[in-house]
Order: sequence, then C-alpha cells, then structure tokens
Amino acid sequence: MACGRSIDRRLLLAGLPSLAAAIAARPISVKAARAPIRFGLTPVFLTSDLVLLASLQAYLEQATGRSVRLVSRRTYQEITALLVTRQLDAAWICGFPFVAYRQELSLVAVPVWQGQTRYQSYLIARSNQPGSSLAELRGSVHAFSDPDSNSGYLVTRAMLHDMQTTPEAFFQQTFFTYGHRNVIRAVATGMATTGSVDGYVYEVLREREPEIVKPVRVVSKSEWLGFPPIACPAGEAFSDVTVDVRNALLGMKETNAGREVLALLKLDGFRLETPELFEGIAERMRKVRGETRS
Repeated sequence: MACGRSIDRRLLLAGLPSLAAAIAARPISVKAARAPIRFGLTPVFLTSDLVLLASLQAYLEQATGRSVRLVSRRTYQEITALLVTRQLDAAWICGFPFVAYRQELSLVAVPVWQGQTRYQSYLIARSNQPGSSLAELRGSVHAFSDPDSNSGYLVTRAMLHDMQTTPEAFFQQTFFTYGHRNVIRAVATGMATTGSVDGYVYEVLREREPEIVKPVRVVSKSEWLGFPPIACPAGEAFSDVTVDVRNALLGMKETNAGREVLALLKLDGFRLETPELFEGIAERMRKVRGETRS
C-alpha cells in the first residue's frame, strides 16, 4: 500500500530553495521579524492555472504580511515528505496522506465546496465504453491519479478489495498519471478506457474546459468523503505562521482579493474541521491494509 511505505530517504533529505524577501509594502523591521511561509501544493490542486497560483500567492502575502513561496511537486509523497519533516509550513494535501500520517500532521483548515467540506471520487469511462458499475469494467485499461490519492486510487482500490480482487488482477492494465486532470485526459484521448478521479476537479474542468471532458462519462460516484485539507506539521497547529495561514484562509471570503481566489477555485471558502471528517477515508485505508479498528 503506497501510504503504508516509509517515506523515501531522498525525499526526507530534500531541501527547499532559499525564500524570497518579504513583501515590499511592509516596513523593514517587520519584514525581518516575520518568517516567510512555505506552502505546498499537490496534484489535487489545479496547479496548471498560473493566474490562479499568482492570485493565491498574492492574497496569502497580503493577508498574512509575510512572503509566501508556493512549492509544488509531481507526487503526493514528495509534498507529504516535506511537510512531515517541517520543510513546509503548510500544504494542501489529500485526505489519504493526512490519515496515513495522522500522528505527524495537524489540520489547518478544510475547503468548502458546494456548501460542504466533502467531495466524491468519480469512476469515469470513455463515452463508448460499456458498463454501469465497477464490476462491469473488468478488463479495461484503468488510469489512477496517484498511489497516495484517496479519490484517484484508494476508493477504487477499496471497492476491488470488497470484490476480493486487486487492480492488477481486475484490469487489463493500470497506470498512474500523477494528476487528476491527466486522468481525465488519458480517458478522453483513449490512452485509458476507465479512470479514478477527484469529483471536484472533474466538475471544475467540466465547467471550464468542457471539450476535455466531452468524450468522458461518469460511471459511478463514491459516498461523500472529507475534502482534501490544508495541513501543517504536528505540534505547529498554533504557531504564529500557522495561525496567520489559518486566519487568511478562514477570512478569504471577506475581501475582494480573497473572493477572486475562491471564484478561481470554485470554492465557497474554508472552515475549521476535526480529523473525524476523514474517518471514511481512514476506514478504507485500514481495510486495504488489512487492519481493523482498535
């Protein structure tokens, strides 16, 4: 199981580039006193949108009075490694690594989408691919997002576990695209005939880039599960940096700049939540790893 493995030693030793100076609008004495923010992003985030990334960075800098460095990596594991080793101050991760590294991570805030802090995993297929359930997709070529993704891997993996089979035995072939947008593209172009994808990303792309989604259909949707959260290293939940980040996220809908970022993200805002929100994901992880609740 991907999250059951220990983090690659190379990732633990990986450092971050030096950080930029604090925003020019702050007095020199304040810039020297306020530590910068290292904010990580995984492929669950729509990282291909450069306007969105620039707007998010500008808003966080304005709201916190600190310089902000957005750090992205190709895989969830890389960002998780940087976060648990305190080389990031906060990161927008998936619920799967959050529950897998529950002792090493704390919640900062959770996005609110369509009025709630939950989302679904979508099982998708090419429009001409027959089948109305996972059981009817046996033998297809299946695209997963990331081995540490809840919606892009764990949900389907747990369903196959209930069917007493594995991805390798059930599908003709499987591969990881390392991005939910890439899963949709793979299915749309015929590189894969089925896929597992984040429902939030799918719905945003369906609205913004309908031509990408047009050759694809949704076969089924999972139950509602905890939305990918913003997390920080354990023990840092009430540090000055984390408090500034949390306040900026919770107050995003109160300013014009913040509302612009939320509009780009298609989110309603951010909310405080408890780890219990992710129990459905944790249950699937225990199932696949052969664990039972203590």
